[in-house]
Amino acid sequence: MNRFHRNNLTFWAFLTPVLIGFTMVVVVPFFVGAFYSLTDWNATARAGQGLSYVGFENFTASFRDPGFIYSFIITTIYTVLNVAFINVVAVALALAVTSRLRFRNLYRMGFFIPYLIGGLILGYLWQFIFNNAIPSIGRSIEALAFLADPANMLLGHVNSGILALVIVGTWQYAGYIMMIYVAAIEGVPTELFEAARIDGASEWQRFRTITVPMIAQAFTVTMFLTLVNSFKQFDVNYSLTAGGPATVFMDTSIFGTELLAMNIYNVAFIGNNLAAGQARAVIFFVVLVIISLVQVTINKRKELEM
Repeated sequence: MNRFHRNNLTFWAFLTPVLIGFTMVVVVPFFVGAFYSLTDWNATARAGQGLSYVGFENFTASFRDPGFIYSFIITTIYTVLNVAFINVVAVALALAVTSRLRFRNLYRMGFFIPYLIGGLILGYLWQFIFNNAIPSIGRSIEALAFLADPANMLLGHVNSGILALVIVGTWQYAGYIMMIYVAAIEGVPTELFEAARIDGASEWQRFRTITVPMIAQAFTVTMFLTLVNSFKQFDVNYSLTAGGPATVFMDTSIFGTELLAMNIYNVAFIGNNLAAGQARAVIFFVVLVIISLVQVTINKRKELEM
C-alpha cells in the first residue's frame, strides 16, 4: 500500500465515526421528523393508536396561526437587534483588548466568561437583576427612583421584554465573538498601521480603511454565528420571560416575547401537537438555511469588494 492510500485510509478512519454520529443524530432525525410533519402525530398517536397521513395540512395551519406568524415577526426583529448589538459591542471590546491597555489579557478572560454560563441559569440570573436588583437601586438612590416603579420594569412590557432579551444575549455572546475579532485584528500587519500613522491618518481613518477591510472574513464568520444563534434562541427566552407578557395580535391573545423556537416547543410539548410542532420546525429549518446562505453570500461579495 503506497503513501497516498495510507493517508486516504487514515483520513476515512478518523472521519467515519463523525459521519456516523452526524447521520444518526442529525440527518436521520431530520427526515423522520419531516415524515411525521405530514401526519397527525400527537400524544395519543405516540402512545400507539396509529398515525394518519394529512399531507401539508400542518404547514398551512401553521401559517394561519397568529401565534406562529407573530413569533416569526418578533424573532426577526430580535435577530436584527441582537446581531447588531453583539457585533458592535464585540468589535469595541476587541479594539480595547488589542490596544496597549493594561491587564488586557485579564479583560479578555473576563469578557469571555459570560459565554460559559448556561442559558437557563443566565436567564434566571438576569430575571433577578431586572425584577429585584434594579428596583432596589431605584429605591436606594432618589435620582433613580423611576427604576423602582413597576411600570418601568423591562420584563413587564412586550417591547422592553425584547430589549431585555437583547441585553442578555449581548452580555452572554459578545465576549465569544470578541475573541474572533481579536484573532483577526492581531493578524493585521502592524506595518500598515505604522505607515498610516506616519501619513497622519486618525484612529478612525485607520480603523475604517485598514482594520475593517483586513478583518472582512471575520465579519462573515461572526455575522453567521450571531444570526444563527439569535434565530434559534430558546433557553434564555424560556428562563427570562417564559414568553410573557401577553399581547394581542390579529385579534388573538398570544405570548408577547415568545420567539420561534419557544413557539415550536410550546405547540409540540405543551400543546401535545407533535406533528404541528414538527412542521413548524421544518419551516424554521428551511428559513434559517435560506437566510444563512443569503447572509454568507452577501458578506463574501463584500470581502471581494474590500
